[in-house]
Amino acid sequence: MNNILKMAAVATFTLTALSAHAKSAEPAVIYDTAGKFDKSFNEAVFRGGVEEYKKAKNITVKEFEPQNEAQREQGLRRLASRGFSPIVAVGFNFSSSVEKVAAEFPEIQFTIIDSVVDKPNVQSVVFKEHEGSFLVGALAAQASKTGKVGFVGGMDIPLIRKFECGYEQGVKYVNPQAEVFQNMTGSTPAAFADPAKGAELAKTQFSKGADVVYAAAGGTGLGVYQAAKDAGKLAIGVDANQNHLHPGTMLTSMVKSVGLASFQSWDEAAQGKWKGGVKALGLAEGGVDWAQDENNTKLITPEMKAKMDSIKQDIIAGKIKIHDYMADNTCKY
Repeated sequence: MNNILKMAAVATFTLTALSAHAKSAEPAVIYDTAGKFDKSFNEAVFRGGVEEYKKAKNITVKEFEPQNEAQREQGLRRLASRGFSPIVAVGFNFSSSVEKVAAEFPEIQFTIIDSVVDKPNVQSVVFKEHEGSFLVGALAAQASKTGKVGFVGGMDIPLIRKFECGYEQGVKYVNPQAEVFQNMTGSTPAAFADPAKGAELAKTQFSKGADVVYAAAGGTGLGVYQAAKDAGKLAIGVDANQNHLHPGTMLTSMVKSVGLASFQSWDEAAQGKWKGGVKALGLAEGGVDWAQDENNTKLITPEMKAKMDSIKQDIIAGKIKIHDYMADNTCKY
């Protein structure tokens, strides 16, 4: 009987300790090297996640901005060693670091955005970018006067090809005869931070007759948008709502709810509902969409808006099937 009582006491102590750890754990985020003010992916996490969580919960999220690639793993380990949890890692570039550090700290919860890491203490949040890109492709085809549109990607990887393939399908859905030019900026993470190269690629596409260009290229896209403004053409932003960058030039933005996904991860942990595994967020889940606001409303006619609403509902209902490049690394549709 004494042994049973002792075991019960130990179990109670352990559960209390774990509960205390859960209560004392604080949320954290580690941005990619582009920084939290990249006007794109990272900033969407900051604005829609970190700031909103502070506003709603009065809880400050610990932030870390690595200055180089080596600091990704260092920063992740530092946050984990200090007990921060969940730690949101922004972007697929963290894949190997999260896999390694999550194994070292099994009691810490990690959330990675845009990649899948198969660990019990990792929540992998991915998005159906092909759905959102299909939408903005459909809008580009409606806005184009030349029947020629463009795409500028960042790093040449399957994820960015997924954006391009969805966009191409959306364009061709509206105008089967349309031409879609596409260029990738490079083969390293630096391809997401080269606005000069982005501008150069956009100008080349404009010279071929493109009058709308979609950029899925992080900071590189800023060069694409400026080139579009200078040329009197239209551009499409990505990840965050970038319509405000050049009102009248930005036709729309393909928004990914990365801020909301971060917010939900921290909130789930606070409520004891956090789970590892994969979350795939598309149109039906509110994970992707196209943006209309005061900055681009004059560019969208009632007819265009009605068509976009119809296409969106048909995608959600499964009436429009969109090929996912990452399913087989092809853009056959």
